[in-house]
Amino acid sequence: METARSETGSFAQTEINWDKLDKTKFYVVGAGIFTGLTVALYPISVVKTRMQVATKESVEKSAYDVIRGLLKTEGIPGLYRGFGTVITGAIPARIIFLTALETTKVAAFKMVDPFKLSDPTKAAIANGLAGMTASLCSQGVFVPIDVISQRLMVQGYSGHASYNGGADVARKILKQDGIRGLYRGFGLSVMTYSPSSAVWWASYGSSQRLIWNLLGHGNDSNGSLPSQGTVVMVQGAGGIFAGAAASCVTTPLDTIKTRLQVMGQEKRPSARQVIKTLIADDGWKGFYRGIGPRFFSMSAWGTSMILAYEYLKRICAQDL
Repeated sequence: METARSETGSFAQTEINWDKLDKTKFYVVGAGIFTGLTVALYPISVVKTRMQVATKESVEKSAYDVIRGLLKTEGIPGLYRGFGTVITGAIPARIIFLTALETTKVAAFKMVDPFKLSDPTKAAIANGLAGMTASLCSQGVFVPIDVISQRLMVQGYSGHASYNGGADVARKILKQDGIRGLYRGFGLSVMTYSPSSAVWWASYGSSQRLIWNLLGHGNDSNGSLPSQGTVVMVQGAGGIFAGAAASCVTTPLDTIKTRLQVMGQEKRPSARQVIKTLIADDGWKGFYRGIGPRFFSMSAWGTSMILAYEYLKRICAQDL
């Protein structure tokens, strides 16, 4: 497995690289796996988004209050507002992301290999570059989906407008602002998700190497290969560490971006106005609204995603 072994170490012969994958099976099976993960973790995104856009007068101040309010008024469907829009756009966005991630990672490891760097440092650089590039490539599809789904998540909440589904949101945005309305907050989205992806993958890649070194499975190890259970536990630990690092670094930008994307067309706040409002309402801690759900979301999604991703690569490996 790639995450358990250095690209230049003694386990390299067992890696599952991009050129060893059955691409058709990878995309088809991957779509099913990641759709399932999205179903399981989507409510966390709804709660996080509502907490980020809450005003000073909002009654629902905590994640528990948001969940209770949604369940009381709408039941379970309330936790899946905007889900149809997200799942429709997630498939092409995920295909673009994974393709860019894997191809860039191969190139990045070749680029850093000549330098006399430690294995964790090489992994951090290569994985970070790959994560950032993959995020940049997928933003063209992701941002419009994000704008539409977030408006559906907060409709009727804290003074936000109500809509009749994703098509109604898109129609009203196009009528008011044209195509650029669907890319509202694009700059901040790039500034949020690209660093977040870079930090996540860099933290994940480097933490894997550090943990394996601590367990005695480093570059120069001649011992036995780790068990599958050990591999899964190390991957899970890496996912949690990566989620913590990425959420702490990028939550302020994510809060500003979310507020920009969900505000009604008549309000049209600027990033500066959003920042001033957050500081006026809650001080600097306002930038970390929803940090709990965001951390849980990034850790849970990241850990689930990486375990599913490595499993996907194993079942899609070609017999060469």
